Amino acid sequence: MISAVLLYNMKGEVLISRSYRDSLRKSISDLFRIQILSNPDVRSPVTTFGTTTFCHVKNENIYLVALSRQNVDVALVFEFLYKVITLARGHFGKFDEEAVKNNFTLIYELLDEIMDFGYPQNTDSDTLKMYVMTESVRSGGGSGWSNPPPTDEDATKITMQATGAMSWRRDDIKYRRNEVFVDVFEDVNLLMTADGNVLRSDVTGQIVLRAYLTGMPECRFGLNDSLVVDSHLSAPADNGGGGSSILNTNKKRTKAAAGSVTLEDCQFHQCVRLGRFDADRTISFIPPDGEFELMRYRAIENISVPFKVHVLVNQSSKTKIEYQLAVKATFGPKLFATGVSIVVPTPLNATNVVCRVTQGKAKYEPSENAIVWKIASFPGGAEFAMSAEANLTQMTNTKVWSRPPVSMQFSLLMYTSSGLLVRYLKVFEKSNYTSIKWVRYIVRAGNYEIRF
Repeated sequence: MISAVLLYNMKGEVLISRSYRDSLRKSISDLFRIQILSNPDVRSPVTTFGTTTFCHVKNENIYLVALSRQNVDVALVFEFLYKVITLARGHFGKFDEEAVKNNFTLIYELLDEIMDFGYPQNTDSDTLKMYVMTESVRSGGGSGWSNPPPTDEDATKITMQATGAMSWRRDDIKYRRNEVFVDVFEDVNLLMTADGNVLRSDVTGQIVLRAYLTGMPECRFGLNDSLVVDSHLSAPADNGGGGSSILNTNKKRTKAAAGSVTLEDCQFHQCVRLGRFDADRTISFIPPDGEFELMRYRAIENISVPFKVHVLVNQSSKTKIEYQLAVKATFGPKLFATGVSIVVPTPLNATNVVCRVTQGKAKYEPSENAIVWKIASFPGGAEFAMSAEANLTQMTNTKVWSRPPVSMQFSLLMYTSSGLLVRYLKVFEKSNYTSIKWVRYIVRAGNYEIRF
């Protein structure tokens, strides 16, 4: 598995070096600096020199590198590297060179706890906070969490939790008010023609839960009756109970019926009982305490597009270009989209741009070479228009304008583009208390682009 983990700054200096096996020479760290950091032609995050493989990711102004001398599972290595970044951000805010230098002792302690002989172990943040005692220093000032030394009784509980079947949750959690908050986030990716025809559309979504429940509750989560997941769930990888680990599904493409909700590439938190989901599409689990990602998914069929955009661009002469743009909301009149922003590209030699809009504000941004049209609140069913004229200066070297697509950003509450809905969420606990559930849907723009 992983032989060593190294952290470099932008100059190629080693900030952290943790070796898990004795098969590497001490000079191996120079190979990454010379052959990868100093070579602009190397773009792959996976590079092999001789019998040593380097897997690296960049975050802020540091490189996080995993070394291996075996035929390693690269997907698992990158999952581990990104989990290290998530843990670091949770402990001391930012994960950059300054934060690494201020918290190098804590980082070494974390690396010792989350990996054993090159194999990832417990990566759950809440569990680690119970027995990692080094105090963190946040970049913005102040200190992070630190715990008093555990007693013998605490140490026994920590050991049972870290090595037990449910490392993600303790059994002594108590709340005065038992609540569960469910957030369904969807990012819509769209490519549309100038006359409103959809060329490509898909949705990437995630279901995030914040569970504040007493004891060891069992939750049952039900989605649409028409839900279709044509896949065979794979067995979970042994990661020692990492709190945010996900389980992949191997998909089989089928044609979706009209009105059905078809999900692909489903990934679940390790607390989900996959056998139950495979049998009747019920998500059954004992949740971690606090916020966690229950599920990720992707949908490519029966996508509801929140906005339709029509664009007309006419370059009447070498010194003038005209824009006509109309945006219509396809969702219901009781809903409102917020933070709507439409970016309309202009040629590099555009000057003196005059904009007229029926709603919101439009302004030419020379630094972006684009007209930015912002609408604070966009009601459902409404249609707004923008017209603009731009003067073009003469250029010595005339280049054909590539006409990049119009892009759009927005946020829409209580709406799903995939059609995914939460039918029920039931909580069962031996004390039989009453719990309160809240469900919220949010659709955001991913790569929402319109050609013209």
